[in-house]
Amino acid sequence: MKKEREGFDKLSPNRVQGEPNGVWDLVKLNKIYTRTGDSGTTGLVDGSRVSKADPRMALIGDVDEANSALGVAIAALGDDPIVRDLTRIQNDLFDLGADFATPGEDFTPSEMVLRIVPTQVERLEREIDAMNEGLAPLRSFILPGGTPGVAALHLARAVVRRAERTAVGAATEIVLNPAALAYLNRLSDHLFVAARAVAAQQGGDVLWVPGASRG
Repeated sequence: MKKEREGFDKLSPNRVQGEPNGVWDLVKLNKIYTRTGDSGTTGLVDGSRVSKADPRMALIGDVDEANSALGVAIAALGDDPIVRDLTRIQNDLFDLGADFATPGEDFTPSEMVLRIVPTQVERLEREIDAMNEGLAPLRSFILPGGTPGVAALHLARAVVRRAERTAVGAATEIVLNPAALAYLNRLSDHLFVAARAVAAQQGGDVLWVPGASRG
């Protein structure tokens, strides 16, 4: 049986039928299990194989976890208008995972290579500024809670922070796209401000009171 990458056929440049121009069928998932990872290795986009304990794979796993945590937040937020932006970020996080799964030092995107680009980081910055504009200045640190949606956003933020730490560590051993690293850094800020924006509509932030339980 031909094995391209664990669980995936090779990237295909075919356009997705019914989708607008520029949407490409990059992944064809034809089988869920392949047994190729039973030895503790997994495949990268270029066809090479690395240990599942490799720093690159730890990073990709953290990005996947961040995306899953963001999905929980989206489910908890229901029809809140912010869901549109968060759903777009989920798509970005798949781009980010593909970027980290593509070895090399050329970070120019193409039809066959997904790379995070500076404009994606800039979009996050614009969204942060727009959300922050109507918020009161912070008087204390924020406790991650309040409502299910706000708590879930804070959890997603914390997972993104971990992914960023993993990325910084991995970057000491492998070359990573600087725009991808910047995206992670900006995303945690975005989710922090998003949590505050949602909380502002639902009773406000839950603030840390230093030493409150000392009696």
